[in-house]
Amino acid sequence: MSEPVRAPAAVVAAALDDAASIGGFFALRVGGGDEGWRPVDHFYSRGFTDLSTAVATRYRTDELRVGVSIAHLGHAARLWSPALACALLGGVVPDFGALQRADDSSQLRLPEPAGWHVDPLPDMTGTLYAQVMHHLDALRAGLRVKVAPRLLDGNAASALAGSAGVLLAAHPHLRGPLSALVPELLSRGRLAGTGHLTGPGLTFRRRSCCLYYRTPTGSQCGDCCFAA
Repeated sequence: MSEPVRAPAAVVAAALDDAASIGGFFALRVGGGDEGWRPVDHFYSRGFTDLSTAVATRYRTDELRVGVSIAHLGHAARLWSPALACALLGGVVPDFGALQRADDSSQLRLPEPAGWHVDPLPDMTGTLYAQVMHHLDALRAGLRVKVAPRLLDGNAASALAGSAGVLLAAHPHLRGPLSALVPELLSRGRLAGTGHLTGPGLTFRRRSCCLYYRTPTGSQCGDCCFAA
């Protein structure tokens, strides 16, 4: 069985740069000064309270679990998006072990680019799953507001499908690899049973709800279990 092979920093940096060019949640900062950044575990251990409260305030809801869920969903998308893009465009799985978050926003950063070449990995799907879900596990463990575990699992799956859909729209030639990879990921661990793909554009229907509809101006999301 092949052993994981570390990719040169320059190769990982180039892959992350290509991912960031897609925009939005695909942008993960690399390098730069340390001021204003902390290890993301710092925020996990505090329940992501700062970001969840800010989200609840922005959406004018006094239900803290709604703020937690929306913040969790956004964070999951910021993890899945660069991970998928780097794997399928750059041939590397980024190592999120040293991941940091900005003190005043949801933006993420790697102080140094690191990762593994895709080709020698004995289980690329498992490596991608582990890199993302390790962080979502840590976030879940630190939450100070009660949120249904399967809702959080549904958020992780929804973010995966959403990230894959954006990547497919930006790079249609990835339809084949994405159509193989995303179902594999959705069959792993806690993602299993969270929903199902509904179309060739990697549209998704989840079995739980992110609670966005409970905000004063919210509505059902396109993949919501309550959607007609």
